[in-house]
Amino acid sequence: MTFRPEPHVAGRGGACPPDMPTAGVRPRGRKVSPHMNHREDFSVQDRAHRRRRRRIAPALAVVAAAASTTAAAWADNSGPSGRDGAEASAAPAAVAPYLYNGWGDPPDPGEVMDATGVSWFTLAFVLDAGGCDPQWDGGRPLTGGQDEQTVKAVRAKGGDVVPSFGGASGAKLEQSCGDAKALAGAYQKVIDAYGLKAIDIDIEGDAYDDPAVQQKTIDALKQVKGDNPGLLTYVTFPSGQNGPDDGMIRRAAESDFEADSWTIMPFDFGGEGQNMGELTKQATDGLKDAVKGAYGYSDEDAYRHSGLSSMNGITDVKETVSTDDFETILDYASQHHLSRLSFWSVNRDRPCPGDYPNDDTCSGVAQEPWQFTGIFARYQG
Repeated sequence: MTFRPEPHVAGRGGACPPDMPTAGVRPRGRKVSPHMNHREDFSVQDRAHRRRRRRIAPALAVVAAAASTTAAAWADNSGPSGRDGAEASAAPAAVAPYLYNGWGDPPDPGEVMDATGVSWFTLAFVLDAGGCDPQWDGGRPLTGGQDEQTVKAVRAKGGDVVPSFGGASGAKLEQSCGDAKALAGAYQKVIDAYGLKAIDIDIEGDAYDDPAVQQKTIDALKQVKGDNPGLLTYVTFPSGQNGPDDGMIRRAAESDFEADSWTIMPFDFGGEGQNMGELTKQATDGLKDAVKGAYGYSDEDAYRHSGLSSMNGITDVKETVSTDDFETILDYASQHHLSRLSFWSVNRDRPCPGDYPNDDTCSGVAQEPWQFTGIFARYQG
């Protein structure tokens, strides 16, 4: 029997059977610590994740050309060394939607790549198996299992992956590893296992609310960035409607660490009927202001170090992010040359066969299979 983790939301937590590893859960609703210098007050909720699968309409294949051209150029001219930070948004890793093998009827990445032209995926989530040991969901090995098969399948078609560490639940390495050196060692183990060009740190909930955990994460990322020239480092965290708490960004700037993308999750603001395209732009403008204030960048450079990771379809708090909203977000990202444009998740990027099951297998809105992915795949930086 396949184990399905219960979605983890505010005031609610599904415990896994004692013989099962704790599953990683993707970010949703956020909490701001009273101990942190925040730019606005907003309430918190932990977030869940969901998805499902199908074939895409032939019409979506037209988006492939631009994304494939960009991917080939970056593969030829870049890689782990020689990349200019100002060009972060040009790398195909900038468009790497989340794909989760832990549940939600994981789709065939090759099918999605053929249908949409997307070439990278963010694979969720790497957690602690105990003793600061990184494994997928804290229980699946780095090599020899389904996750390594996914990496190989994507690379066989000319793409690549960005492993994501953390999520909304489970044993986070950022909390359980004893110090920054140990945490950097855990990151390095995954980098070495796959020969990575990019990693994503999805920090939220209690981990995000703890200044000590934030600083440990920053120091570890600074070490691995120094040890792996050209490695892209993405940091993903919650946001309010007017932008995120700026505590971690300020700590990073004070520690002389520059992320290639500070990425917000602009959803789960609360309530139905909101214009999520416009709210996403508003929140990302707030992120730009926080990055600019911390590092002293120009507006242009601050946008180029800012990114967003949306949620397609019906969110955990019943907001609706439509394909039209994704078109609005794509136009905004292109205007400002954002360093990252992602979403949770490819598993959800399918129409539901019936009522919305709220299990990360489909989006809950009218769409063609893989339509959300196809929209963002047109992004060229």
